[in-house]
Amino acid sequence: MKSKLTVHRIPITKARINLGQIVRRVHTNKECFILEKDGIPVAGIIDVDELEDYLEVQNPKLAEQIRKGYEAYDRGEGRNLDDFLIELKAEAQKGKKKA
Repeated sequence: MKSKLTVHRIPITKARINLGQIVRRVHTNKECFILEKDGIPVAGIIDVDELEDYLEVQNPKLAEQIRKGYEAYDRGEGRNLDDFLIELKAEAQKGKKKA
């Protein structure tokens, strides 16, 4: 059984100052934060597990992609973030040269 979700509303300016603490609470306590600009809700911060659940519902093919990603990670097939970013930048440069 899932516990009751706690949702907080917070101005973006306050969230920016306290981002580390907010992210910790989101991850550890499964709290959610709605970010407001001038009292208008504009974005939300949720735990990655909740985001994946949402994305799976929106796109069932993504559920399979997420599952395969976790399996690859468990097998030790993950890539170093810095290497991955270098690869992405190189691909972007190739795309610019073709255009």
